[in-house]
Amino acid sequence: MKAIRNYLKEELAGWKVFDVAWLAIATAVILGLSIYWKDSLISLFAALTGVWCVILTGKGKRSSFIFGFFNTILYAIVAFGAKYYGEVMLNVLYYLPLNFVGFIAWRKYMNSETGEVIKERLNPSKSLILYTITAIGIVGYGMILKMLGGNLPYIDSMSTVVSIVAQILSIKRLTEQWILWIVVDVVTVFMWAVNFMQGGETIATLAMWSVYLVNAFIMFFRWYKEAKKNEI
Repeated sequence: MKAIRNYLKEELAGWKVFDVAWLAIATAVILGLSIYWKDSLISLFAALTGVWCVILTGKGKRSSFIFGFFNTILYAIVAFGAKYYGEVMLNVLYYLPLNFVGFIAWRKYMNSETGEVIKERLNPSKSLILYTITAIGIVGYGMILKMLGGNLPYIDSMSTVVSIVAQILSIKRLTEQWILWIVVDVVTVFMWAVNFMQGGETIATLAMWSVYLVNAFIMFFRWYKEAKKNEI
């Protein structure tokens, strides 16, 4: 019981007016659009858990991985219905197990005063190496997808490779994850916008990724500032 109390105290610490307002606004947008467009309950709850996950990640709260666990399952169901099978596999085979890894890994690096994870960032040379390796991975995987006859192989490759690298950076508490998430979010917003314009009932999912994109910009600047003193 003591461990649970300490965990809850940690999760509730450090919230500012802006944090609460941003969480409330994002939730209201998802709910409002979903109700107006009569979206499915699965899409609604996938969107809500997803938005709560990324905002809590930005806050450096371990509960983000709990919401991430439920989001990956619900979002995989939505993506399967939209025939985005790459998204299904990425969430079920990669994101789902890494939620457990992240929840455990962050526990060792929590700031007892703020209740948030200790944020770090790479120095310029290490950042350059990271982005170079990511670019090579995109080109290499894109070539494989092209040989397999995949549709838009390099865009597909970019979305997958960048997502994988960004999730690893998230677990390692590195600010550079947000730059990569911005790339992923832009690509995925476009993908779900196309789906919606073609008649898909996925407005909640489109709104979710739009919130992800805005959140990524906000959290990049926040993490960059907080991690400046922890450059590695």
